[in-house]
Amino acid sequence: MEPILAGLYVFFMRLMDMSLDTIRLLFMMRGRKLLAGLIGATQAAVFILAVSAVLSGPLNVFTVVGYALGFGAGVVVGMFAEERMALGYAMLRAYSPSSGREIALALRQAGYAATEIEARGKDGRMTVVNAVVARRDVLAVRRIVDSVDASTFITVDEERALHGGFFRR
Repeated sequence: MEPILAGLYVFFMRLMDMSLDTIRLLFMMRGRKLLAGLIGATQAAVFILAVSAVLSGPLNVFTVVGYALGFGAGVVVGMFAEERMALGYAMLRAYSPSSGREIALALRQAGYAATEIEARGKDGRMTVVNAVVARRDVLAVRRIVDSVDASTFITVDEERALHGGFFRR
């Protein structure tokens, strides 16, 4: 029973370690230095505990499997956690050949800033509507765009830094 418990211990330690690692990397990419550093320090302590459990005593299949499965599961859990936090901003672009002005108006009526840009695409003239929104609002903004014109082509990119202008907080 002890080797199985050791494997479970290692699994949960690696699950926690890799979840923290994934979140730390995503915070680093968003420029959140202090938070990334604090998470990194915590992650290092958890990592040392996990590795020491694997390397102490004779190597057994349960700790090795726990280590490997905890690694993979931790990445997935970390991504879900970061997704749920939805920190930061996104640039949503809506490309519409016929409803750009209406999309921009609907977004403005909902309290979002929207910039209309006249453009030319493969099939002719279109309007590109840009809106910087909180990541947690992306789904709501997509629904607004779809309610005006469900055939609109939409892209969403992550925004790192904002300065000036108007955007809904």
